[in-house]
Amino acid sequence: MGSPVDQLVELLDLEQIELNIFRGRSPEEELQRTFGGQVAGQALVAAGRTVEGDRPVHSLHAYFLRPGVPGVPIVYQVDRIRDGRSFTTRRVLGIQQGRSIFALTADFHVPEQGGIEHQNTMPEVPAPEDLPSALEEVGARLGELPPFISRRQPFDIRYVDRLRWSKEELAGVEPRSGVWLRTNGALPDDPLIHVCALTYASDMTLLDAVRAPVEPLWGRRHFDMASLDHAMWFHRPFRADEWLLYQQESPVAHGARGLARGQIYDRSGQLVVSVVQEGLFRPLPE
Repeated sequence: MGSPVDQLVELLDLEQIELNIFRGRSPEEELQRTFGGQVAGQALVAAGRTVEGDRPVHSLHAYFLRPGVPGVPIVYQVDRIRDGRSFTTRRVLGIQQGRSIFALTADFHVPEQGGIEHQNTMPEVPAPEDLPSALEEVGARLGELPPFISRRQPFDIRYVDRLRWSKEELAGVEPRSGVWLRTNGALPDDPLIHVCALTYASDMTLLDAVRAPVEPLWGRRHFDMASLDHAMWFHRPFRADEWLLYQQESPVAHGARGLARGQIYDRSGQLVVSVVQEGLFRPLPE
């Protein structure tokens, strides 16, 4: 068995079983549903495999339709919506056990020069080298790591603010969170792999911003959480095996749904990706 990063690359390496039809592996897990980032990353791989290499993805919009079943393969059907002079559009349906569980639309764009350039400034935060990894920080507190930690092992994730563990520490906390992240090893040079790896990771911590004011981000959860939809815009090239700062905030939570948005910067301060997601939050019985 290879390293966690090798396993991630293998997970994203879909089997083509027919023209425009791909099959992805879904790992066995002790959890009730397949990780959404895995399905989104695999669906984007399927879309990218049908597009010329000179057109990088610039956006994706996706809906999680049903919970996936761990351990059961997922078939991805690609619909070639548009092949234009500058833009290419693909629609992907993820099917498991005969039912649609995921729908994605991805757009690819030939790089162009434009006359408008601006971006938000990257906030000043501690450098990743000055922060403990999430595994170190959580392991020191909880001792035994939660079962879903296996999803994060391909990535080194470091919270820019110390984790809070009590109601007293949560007092006055804003609905926001930030992490440094990168893969725990080098990835192949294929840009599509880096984009799909970050798509996988983008679903790991984004909804933390919704929960931050009401409960510790680790330990026993008081809500049944599920991703409802997910959107990403890829502004500039990046490498997922180099440090990226993922700043996340939640502008609103209401009616059992919470909205979170994130901005991802590279180490030089360039804004490379923007992310928005809505999640479902239902209180668990005490």
